[in-house]
Amino acid sequence: MKYEEYYGDAYFILKQTERELLELVKNYPGQEELEDVQPIIYCKSRIKSPDSITAKLRKQGFPEDSQTALERVHDAVGIRIICSFVDDVYEVAEWLCGRKEFEVIEKKDYIAWPKPNGYRSLHLILCMKDGPGKGIQAEIQIRTIAIDFWAALEHQMKYKRQVDHEKMMREELKRCADEIASVDMSMQTIRDFIREGEAENTGRVQGETP
Repeated sequence: MKYEEYYGDAYFILKQTERELLELVKNYPGQEELEDVQPIIYCKSRIKSPDSITAKLRKQGFPEDSQTALERVHDAVGIRIICSFVDDVYEVAEWLCGRKEFEVIEKKDYIAWPKPNGYRSLHLILCMKDGPGKGIQAEIQIRTIAIDFWAALEHQMKYKRQVDHEKMMREELKRCADEIASVDMSMQTIRDFIREGEAENTGRVQGETP
């Protein structure tokens, strides 16, 4: 089934909401600075497919029509923000939580409290306040580029119907997720040291007597 057939007129509202959120993220402070690694590397977005959203409704025991989907499913519009460092993830999330365009109705921190499979990301469920998309809910996922790489592979494995040695592979994926989290923390520490050094050097220069 095509998107327009399932969502009807609401599809164009969902697309507009998707564009508005992408434009908002594009204007995140610091994205134009060239002297440091940009906090947001790139963004991905999607409207949940009819097959995916009806499967989710079916699993939860709800009717599978589009009206129920927009009322019950929080991620018909999905935005994924890929950051350089863990601190960037939290800073972007804090900035988004302070926006007036929408209300953040739920925050899930899977970085501080990872999922059992090792997945680490920060999720925001939000509701648009004004305009044509008023009342439309969306999900924003914010994660580092390292865990995004892992999540892409894990997603492929998850939806394979038959996988040989599945238990072993899932254990290995969990181990990889833990190692990636450790690397993320190490990279964050290195950047913190660099910034501290730059701040000290700047302070010394400013304190010098001409």
